[in-house]
Amino acid sequence: MSFCSYYDTHQCRSCGWIDFHYAEQLKQKNDHLRLLLNPFTPQEWLHPSQSPLKAFRNKAKMVASPSLSGVVLGLSDDVSLIGCPLYDISMQRVLEHTQQWLREIGIQAYDVKAKKGELKYVLLTRSTYDGSMMLRFVLRSHGVIPRLKKGLEALIALSPEIKVVTVNIQPVHMAIMEGEEEIFLSEQSRLEEQFNGVPLFIRPKSFFQTNPSVAEKLYKTAAEWVNESTPKTVWDLFCGVGGFGLHCAAEDRTIVGIEIEPEAIECARDSAEKIGFKGLSFEALDAASFTLNTAKKPDVLIVNPPRRGLGEQLCKWIEKITPAEVMYSSCNAASLVKDLEKLTSYEIVRVQLFDMFAHTEHYEVLVHLKKR
Repeated sequence: MSFCSYYDTHQCRSCGWIDFHYAEQLKQKNDHLRLLLNPFTPQEWLHPSQSPLKAFRNKAKMVASPSLSGVVLGLSDDVSLIGCPLYDISMQRVLEHTQQWLREIGIQAYDVKAKKGELKYVLLTRSTYDGSMMLRFVLRSHGVIPRLKKGLEALIALSPEIKVVTVNIQPVHMAIMEGEEEIFLSEQSRLEEQFNGVPLFIRPKSFFQTNPSVAEKLYKTAAEWVNESTPKTVWDLFCGVGGFGLHCAAEDRTIVGIEIEPEAIECARDSAEKIGFKGLSFEALDAASFTLNTAKKPDVLIVNPPRRGLGEQLCKWIEKITPAEVMYSSCNAASLVKDLEKLTSYEIVRVQLFDMFAHTEHYEVLVHLKKR
């Protein structure tokens, strides 16, 4: 028996490794990573950075399903997951209040088979800095927005932690999490977070790591590795809300962050303004386009690509400009290996696994590369 009743009763099997002792989880992940990276002969293997076992996720993604009782928040087969132990008790309570409130005001969940109903997903994000939360309703159309607005005061009275409320319109009959249009129902439009004393902001569409405890250690470690060489210029590609770049900020240092999502860049700029260093610059650009239109190069390059990795074009660009050091943060070691095979000018100085996704086979890894 695990600590999760949903898993033990076969209602949810998302945490496929939850039956393994945590030490065994870490061993299997580290063994997998070593198998993949040993051909590159890393000079140093650091001990894996561990995750809390419960209540470590800051974001809940709930499918809204129809049932005789009303909306069910959880899985698409009408299984409620509002008590998932990966969320802390305050998130569980807000999800419970939200599910009951949706039933009371008569919001119908979207029925995939019948193609009827309005509510597709409920997304909840929590700041570990002050406990405030952002609640997003993904709807098929604008039809029930007036009803949500009218009843919102009652929900916030039950859950005053909710500070940001939005509606996202996703009209397509496909398994797509969200659409382009975002409508704010609250005056506040962002959450504030802090990692290692560095202010960070979360808006509805900005990517943010889902395990704050491990993410904090990841950013701190990357900054320590960067600071060892006291670089004058650092570029942060796929920077999101600026976590890596902001942690590397220092007087007389230029930090350039590049991210395609404008909302994330807006968050990064707000953080830069709050920190107060003049050398911080963040631009909403595609990483590939940015690299094609610059003749400069940084002393240190930080990359944190999506699961598909950097790809051939960006690897060729790195090989062309050859910054002295590259910090590569990856959530997919398989695509990391494909990129490392193309980055032949570099050797691996050190590797560390960060267990961002406890109880699953997935993990984050930080690799420190130096030009040969």
